[in-house]
Amino acid sequence: MSSNTLFIIILIVFTADFIFERYISFLNIKSSKNSIPAPLADIYDAEKYAKQQKYFRANSRYGMFTSAFGFFVMLLMLLLGGFGWLDGIIRSFNLTELSNTLIFFGVLFFANEILTMPFEIYDIFVIEQRFGFNRVTPKIFVLDKLKTCLLAVIIGGGLVSLIVWIYQLAPDCFWLLAFGAISLFALCAGFLYSDIIVPLFNKQTPLPAGELRDEIELFSKKAGFELKNIYVIDGSKRSTKANAYFTGFGSRKRIVLYDTLIEKMSVKEIVAVLSHEIGHYKRRHTLKGLAIALPANLLLFILLGIILKSRIFAEALGSEPSFYINILSFAILYSPFSTLIDVLQNILTRKFEYQADNFSKSHNLGNELVSALKKLSANSLSNLTPHPLAVFVRYSHPTLEQRIENLERN
Repeated sequence: MSSNTLFIIILIVFTADFIFERYISFLNIKSSKNSIPAPLADIYDAEKYAKQQKYFRANSRYGMFTSAFGFFVMLLMLLLGGFGWLDGIIRSFNLTELSNTLIFFGVLFFANEILTMPFEIYDIFVIEQRFGFNRVTPKIFVLDKLKTCLLAVIIGGGLVSLIVWIYQLAPDCFWLLAFGAISLFALCAGFLYSDIIVPLFNKQTPLPAGELRDEIELFSKKAGFELKNIYVIDGSKRSTKANAYFTGFGSRKRIVLYDTLIEKMSVKEIVAVLSHEIGHYKRRHTLKGLAIALPANLLLFILLGIILKSRIFAEALGSEPSFYINILSFAILYSPFSTLIDVLQNILTRKFEYQADNFSKSHNLGNELVSALKKLSANSLSNLTPHPLAVFVRYSHPTLEQRIENLERN
């Protein structure tokens, strides 16, 4: 295969991926106009439903525009040889392969940050503000952006350096060693995320003694789930939307409640939400998810190892053979595989969600979970009528209608 043929394939794959995603978005917009299913009829009154439709349209237009902008910028870079041009400038400094790689991806990262920042500002301070969700101040936005960039430099730069070092040390075993290193990092990150990363952005405080903590601990004991770490996070610092999540393993596992969740729900509803999260743990969904994700990541590194040894991928982008240009080519060509893997993982995680809901129902909290899910949807102005294809490809959770039908089924 010639480099010109490969370049055409790269363009076709990149363009097809964009068209497919936009087609799904188009179907989702069309489907949002359908009447609300009977089980969900009490979520929105006429006024709030009109607001939800406006919010969905605003987000849809925003998503269409930003994705189109990103597509055309990338397309211009490919057609005009922008990546080869950048590579030529970097090579003129006669630095090491590691330095070249860090500079190349660093330039792309910060260029992307600069280009997309106006869209982020519009999303937060126009769309989210208009519909009453935003609580981010300009100061918080700037500090968040600086912290995110710093983490990207430290963590991203460290991982890139590690991968380059492994490839230079043992190119024939690169795929296996890199897979092992990245998998170990991901596992460690899962343990340390709440203790190191979250505090950089939010304040976490132990849930104080009282009725809510008593009810959570009582349920945890009944469910055979040892739980000592229950935290409240100041989610209201950035948004009025509510959430809760489970993180960590073993003695470091913890439940984190957004303060907005506590404000909007009854004690029983919060316990029901947490019972769902505990259901994930009891059903070992995290471990099962790893059992699926690890082989997928192994495939990724096997394919990457093959591509890194080839000259043609760099030549297709108008550059001399290099580690970083080959990775860029790989990232574009891997997108169909990535979409397929995401679809398979979403099928699995939707099954997990049903199982976690059933765990709540088995502890007589089905009605409370239905009520909580409806409040969460109403609070975030969720689209209640997504298109089936959008659900199949993109959704990691069943639709609200599907979850309620499952919970109310005898």
